[in-house]
Amino acid sequence: MRKLIVQQWVTVDNIAAEEDGGLSFVSGEPFSETTNPAFKESVMGFVDAVDTLILGANTYAQTKDYWPYTDEQGEYGKKLNNLTKFVASTKLDDAPWGDFPAATVTRDPATTIRDLKKQNGKHIWLWGSLTLMRSLLSTDVVDEITLLICPTSRGKGTRIFENRQNLKLIEATAFENGIALLRYAIKK
Repeated sequence: MRKLIVQQWVTVDNIAAEEDGGLSFVSGEPFSETTNPAFKESVMGFVDAVDTLILGANTYAQTKDYWPYTDEQGEYGKKLNNLTKFVASTKLDDAPWGDFPAATVTRDPATTIRDLKKQNGKHIWLWGSLTLMRSLLSTDVVDEITLLICPTSRGKGTRIFENRQNLKLIEATAFENGIALLRYAIKK
């Protein structure tokens, strides 16, 4: 059965967005010529394991004018742009994605995800979208959370979790670029 996997970039002090909403702490892009090969292999392996991308309305608004038009993202960008996309929004009627197929707007993301899980395919990726992630955690549709922990702290900003979560570690990998990947299953 397909899984919904949340992926979040965070600092070592659990900040998922800076005070201004930014992500300047994110490092170790999988598309750079200088990127550590093991890290690149891990990130590309993740992208190859999914075929559907779920975005919240804010994350969609922040990315729709960049990702569909960038060539600098290389193979990673091509794969990301070609995923089937859904945007959770109560306000949008459509969600274009450049020259790629538009995202489907869903008003009920938990039901959409439950339906997607019943279909054949690869895993489903929730990208960023903290508000949506928190909402979906309360509906029991999230199966895993992958944290890409950057070797920096911010002290202030938006923390990834607002409430208690029971997690089970299923993978811990440190990379030469200082990033640690922690993969957790949600204890249900």
